Amino acid sequence: MSGIDLSSLAISWMAAYGAPMVTGMLYLGGLGVPLPSTLIVIAAGAFIRQNLLDAYSTPLLGYLGTIAGDGSLYAVGYFASSWLNQRFGQTSSWKNAQRLFTRRGGTAVFLTRWLLTALALPVTLIAGSSGYGFKKFFTFAMLGELTWVLVYGGLGYAFGSQWELISDFISNFSGFVLGALALGVGIYLLLHFNKKK
Repeated sequence: MSGIDLSSLAISWMAAYGAPMVTGMLYLGGLGVPLPSTLIVIAAGAFIRQNLLDAYSTPLLGYLGTIAGDGSLYAVGYFASSWLNQRFGQTSSWKNAQRLFTRRGGTAVFLTRWLLTALALPVTLIAGSSGYGFKKFFTFAMLGELTWVLVYGGLGYAFGSQWELISDFISNFSGFVLGALALGVGIYLLLHFNKKK
């Protein structure tokens, strides 16, 4: 099934089944199932404006669904920590990621909930497997997901019938931000290794 088909299917399910379907899809998205979660939030905002979805239950249930997904994925990382550390723990990149996460985990969790959403899955698994405190993780996840629901749902609501254009723009912008981040990390690593020579 192509991404376009999945997006269309998600939108039609939202229109047919309402807030509970939004909740279920955002829960699965929080678990790492490759659903168009940001598109779902934007479309939900637009559908609220068009009176197709309830203005109170949809954002609340969607928010709770995505938070529950984050908590469940954290638990997967926590309970699979021995396997993950056996599998990846000997690599320097995994050790560096865990060390960096200990110092900057809150920022990583917050930003990957709403801006760098493509990195949410590995960040959540690292949080769970590295012993990063659940309360800290959950606090930053709740703040990030609230930002995500308010900003993207708000954009969908504000632009109403043009929500698909906004979704495309955000998708392209997120790709640009992720690319710029990868470039920055690459330059940093290049300079760091050149200093060691």
